[in-house]
Amino acid sequence: MGVDLSFLVQRLAEQATPEAATGRLRLPTERELVAALDISRGALREELATLELLGFVERTQGRGSYLRVPDATFIRLYFDLSRQLGQLGTGEFRSAREMIELSVAESAARLATADDVDELRRLVDEMVQASSAGDDARALEADLEFHRTLFLIVDNPIFGLLQDGLSHALRTEVVERRRLAVERLPVEPGQSRVVDTVHYGIVEAVAERDAEGARLAMRRHFEVWSTLAAER
Repeated sequence: MGVDLSFLVQRLAEQATPEAATGRLRLPTERELVAALDISRGALREELATLELLGFVERTQGRGSYLRVPDATFIRLYFDLSRQLGQLGTGEFRSAREMIELSVAESAARLATADDVDELRRLVDEMVQASSAGDDARALEADLEFHRTLFLIVDNPIFGLLQDGLSHALRTEVVERRRLAVERLPVEPGQSRVVDTVHYGIVEAVAERDAEGARLAMRRHFEVWSTLAAER
């Protein structure tokens, strides 16, 4: 019978020792872990291999094993698998992203520096210019980077992990929405689309440290995109 991985991680953390030089949590030898955890060597190796795959354990030949916090790969894997198995749908991903980003925009207005505002404005400028020039790929990347930058400003690792996982799961939808924008909102060279320029409202609210205004501007941003999608 397999070991409960959550319980195993807790037990491993109890056995781990911080390295003086790096602060990394070094695990005891397999022999010591087998005795401390009352588990067979075969079962221990199997569970450690699973934890390594999930990013909770790092094992290096000749140096030992360490506990670590997994990067965003772990949460991306969870969201991707949940979507493929039909446990989570596009609507649920979209709703979660919108709720999170409303709060992030509000917090960014309180925390952003002048340099942060300049970077946000630069990204919207790039988005608008690329879209007007017909460079939809560059406009897409500027769009995604704009939203990622808001999360970086807030600098909350929990939000960061969620943003990474959700953005990865929703990238196909974002691509499709921008395709619809090109198809349904044609522009002449030098003109711009509201789906791009709506981001300026967020920038201005953040620049003015207007938390409620930033939240409303982000809501307006999602409303513009939702209207476009509803016309399908």
